[in-house]
Amino acid sequence: MNGMMATVEIPIWLLVVVLVFASMSFFSHFLVPSVRWFFRKRMERVVARLNAKLDRPIQPFKLMARPDMIVRLVHDPQVAEAIAAEAALTGEPETVVHQRARRYAREIVPAFSATVYFGFAARATKWLARLVYRVHIGRFDEGAFGAIDKKATVVFVMNHRSNMDYILVTHLAASRSALSYAVGEWARIWPLSGLIRASGAYFIRRRSGNLLYRRVLARYVQMATAEGVTQAIFPEGGLSLDGRVGRPKLGLLGYIVSGYEEGGPDVVFVPVSLAYDRIIEDRVLVAAHAAGVRRFRGSVWSGAQFVGRQLRRMLTRRFRKYGIASVSFGAPLSLAEFLKAPHEDATAEIAEALMARIARNVPVLPVPLVTAALGEETEIARDALMHRAEALAAELRAIDVHLELPDGSVPKAVETALAILSLRKIVRSAKGRVTVLPKDRALIGFYAAPVRQHLAASAASEMGDFRPSARIRNRSGHKITK
Repeated sequence: MNGMMATVEIPIWLLVVVLVFASMSFFSHFLVPSVRWFFRKRMERVVARLNAKLDRPIQPFKLMARPDMIVRLVHDPQVAEAIAAEAALTGEPETVVHQRARRYAREIVPAFSATVYFGFAARATKWLARLVYRVHIGRFDEGAFGAIDKKATVVFVMNHRSNMDYILVTHLAASRSALSYAVGEWARIWPLSGLIRASGAYFIRRRSGNLLYRRVLARYVQMATAEGVTQAIFPEGGLSLDGRVGRPKLGLLGYIVSGYEEGGPDVVFVPVSLAYDRIIEDRVLVAAHAAGVRRFRGSVWSGAQFVGRQLRRMLTRRFRKYGIASVSFGAPLSLAEFLKAPHEDATAEIAEALMARIARNVPVLPVPLVTAALGEETEIARDALMHRAEALAAELRAIDVHLELPDGSVPKAVETALAILSLRKIVRSAKGRVTVLPKDRALIGFYAAPVRQHLAASAASEMGDFRPSARIRNRSGHKITK
């Protein structure tokens, strides 16, 4: 008995280790489950209130705990088949390949938080979008959008002009739904990555040719689509370097089309056309286009300098908005209806149809109108420029292009555009003449590109140019059929 009550001496460091492990055990077994339960219940109440207001409620799949979603993805039958095929091909044990698939899943799967999305992201994007631009909604058919089946999955398909696209569209869609974006490697930097993942975005390796990775990514996209998650994708795969709506890549679209099951819930694509009077990255994009390589010369330091200059202008009340940012929504396209007709290559054809709708609906703003009126001129009388802009606006209206001009006035649009271009030293306006400065001559063509694309499409239509376009192929070089 006395032996049982004897004092045992142990080193201080060992006592500290024991206490740490005991605290960790208590925390993981008792405190963490209680805290998780508390926050889970709180989140469910928040989501219930949000869903009562949203046109497209947040789906249970989007709210699934991230570890559970990763397990579900990795153990999906199609992913399991891909793991077995990869193991057979490489000679590696399936357990090793399975761990690699799990790593891909952890990399891809988001960690959506309704509180982060609607409490922070939606408010921050609204503040930033309206701080920088005068935000306008161009064409929007409320009736067509309202007629979309509530059980259908909505996928917004957009042209990619700027990294502000994410902010602008998130702001405009926040009252209707929570969007899930695919974001590239640029966003995988701490602490930005955590915020983006909590906003429901999923990360993708745009240039990865690894078949196992592509299979895991495809199944995540297909699961999210089948579960009704509202998504937003940029089929061009990157920012437009020349200002035009470009050719689509078929990666994500191919996953959605190939994963669609006849008789299941419909997938409805909504084409979205974005336009800006000023694109923040314009000089970087033009330089990349001139070099012929999609490598951007911008750096973190140059970005910090740019933000610093804008903050200084705000503090001294010299900051001016970057003009208009406009978004137009085209006619929705039902995948179920589209697939009722026979198609040689359904994915390529639906991509062509969507990009045509996007290009057709790109709004024309003051800066694109005036730069198109300038054309190749290096110097022009201001009155002559005004006449050109008037004639160009009339031509665009005649082919049903939406013009987003101040008060619908071309003279006001010319004044607005010249003020923006002069402030940036792209042109000089003095003594009744407008001079294009040589240093940024390429920016004139960059901003005029959407107008030229409208006119070229109209000319091709009038000439009956119905020649089939070059066959689009997916990343592996093979046609995707349905």
